[in-house]
Amino acid sequence: MPRPVMVGVDASQESRAAAVWAAREAERRGVPLRLLHVWAWSPPGAPGNASRPLLAGRVLREAEAHVRAVCPGVPLVAEQAEGPASRALLGAAGEADVLVLGSRGLSVLTGFVLGSVAQAVVARAACPVVLIRAGHGVDDPQGDDLRHAGPIHAADRDVVLGLDLNDPCDELIDFAFDTARLRNARLRVVSAWSAPSALTLGPGEVGLIDGPRRAEEWRGFQDAVLFTWRDKYPAVSVSGDVVEDRASAALVRAATGAGLLVVGRRTPQEPHVGTRTGPVTHAVSRHARCPVAVVPHC
Repeated sequence: MPRPVMVGVDASQESRAAAVWAAREAERRGVPLRLLHVWAWSPPGAPGNASRPLLAGRVLREAEAHVRAVCPGVPLVAEQAEGPASRALLGAAGEADVLVLGSRGLSVLTGFVLGSVAQAVVARAACPVVLIRAGHGVDDPQGDDLRHAGPIHAADRDVVLGLDLNDPCDELIDFAFDTARLRNARLRVVSAWSAPSALTLGPGEVGLIDGPRRAEEWRGFQDAVLFTWRDKYPAVSVSGDVVEDRASAALVRAATGAGLLVVGRRTPQEPHVGTRTGPVTHAVSRHARCPVAVVPHC
């Protein structure tokens, strides 16, 4: 049985946006959609215990109705689970193709909230995690998701891949190419580099040449990394960009107007310890103005 696209749902606008995005993704992938609501654990006999499953059922019914308005034909399962939320979502991620979560918007200056539960899930999930915000572009629960939905297989906005040329990862590249293929979208590959200091250079390194030639060397590295992937995905239109800048700044800039930004997250040696995702992934998760997919890799 194919692994589902899973989405964590609650009563928030961000959750509804995430549910719609997840439904469209499930339809693209030809897999079921699984809605999961996690309600907080409390000691036996605590006030409100009896009503929690009833409230969870209401949240799930509302999420299902919202999804059906956009993707009426997607196979759907709605489930509830008792918390802690991060533990329940991480367990669900082990059975999912992709896990989708809503993230709360703040402002252009301060970025976006990635709460403690989402941080833990993004840092430790076994599958790619996609973070969705409400209010910008497609999948807006205020109505844009219905007015601008269009055919599910129509050309979508660009998929942007943040590719570290010092550590290219097959899982990350494959996810980005396959996502672009499913969306019939162009894939834009963005790699950032910075001029090394005299303390970090070794003999014969790229940093020994001048700026323009150094940039050409990095472009050659990127082309070499992408060569076999272009052959594997001949239908995907690919463009590459190598910029001299901090990686987080370059990716946030490239993600403006994109349909999805794809970045990587190294799998920790101890899978049950820590919530760190790395500085670049943390920064783009907060500041990119489009959905962000975080792909685990070794």
